[in-house]
Amino acid sequence: MTAEPEVLFEVRGHALWIMLNRPQALNALNHPMAVSIHRAIIDAIGDPAVRHLVISGAGDRAFCAGGDVALLGRRGREDRALWENFFHDEYRMNQAIARCGKPWVALIDGITMGGGVGLSIHGPYRVATERTLFAMPETGIGLIPDVGGTHALAALPGEIGTWLALTGARLKAADLRYCGIATHYVPSAHLATLGDLLATSHEPLDAVLASFDEDAGEAPLAAYRDAIDFHFGHDRMEDIMSSLDAGDDWAREQAATIRRMSPTSCKLSLAGLRLARGVAIEDALINEYRMVCEIRNGHDFFEGIRAQLIDKDRNPKWQPATLEAVSDEDVARHLEVPETGDLTFE
Repeated sequence: MTAEPEVLFEVRGHALWIMLNRPQALNALNHPMAVSIHRAIIDAIGDPAVRHLVISGAGDRAFCAGGDVALLGRRGREDRALWENFFHDEYRMNQAIARCGKPWVALIDGITMGGGVGLSIHGPYRVATERTLFAMPETGIGLIPDVGGTHALAALPGEIGTWLALTGARLKAADLRYCGIATHYVPSAHLATLGDLLATSHEPLDAVLASFDEDAGEAPLAAYRDAIDFHFGHDRMEDIMSSLDAGDDWAREQAATIRRMSPTSCKLSLAGLRLARGVAIEDALINEYRMVCEIRNGHDFFEGIRAQLIDKDRNPKWQPATLEAVSDEDVARHLEVPETGDLTFE
């Protein structure tokens, strides 16, 4: 029996429909999937029959739960080409989404994390449902919020992006609408009808989406917005932690969460977010690529994958073990051009 493709492509009316087709793996994105999606975007740009592109995930559990980090955790240290090619091609795909020039509609129904964020957040339309669960949890596995995540999170209101990046906080639909990550809220029961109209309606795309948009409810995040902006507005991790430690119960909970994350990843993530303010997505992706190439030479990613996905003891032993032990020189080293060269977009 021939296995189904891991990404399905179909021109439906005037839409190119892209469906991630690994429901058993929560539609996690692997290298061949990233390459095929990138090629489809390039082809769609030149196809006058395609007015917009729609991406969704198979099944009812996940849009895309992230990249295939388990494979990188098992083989990435020994296989440099495997590591670098995955991130190189995934980031080029992220840039193509941002620059394709045709509307990109992401139906983020279900778990949307890591690589799934990169497949959705760079397009102009992100449709959440009652099942959407969004996060950038990379500091918990010794990585950074990449796939253009530093660029997207840095553009969120206030310091919401900084908070999300450092804590890996999970957001649902109301919060996603509140901070602008989701542009629309549509109950999952209505997605099939929406899909039909996205393919066939001659109404403007904005009007089609607006006709399905509903109230996602009150956003719990709003109650913490002032605190987030106050505590996470610093440019040094030590200052953020000092502020949180001196705060209320909620603030101290955030500090406790951050202390479970990789100290190196936290410092790199904060540096990446600050560097991404006001720059083009290409510049942010180049910095992310530099960081992940150097992360491969370190300890924390492989330890994070061991603790979270292999042994599942949820007890990573980070090296260095504290924020204070991660020097400015350590951060700067992660922003140097890799030996094999920078990410390019030609």
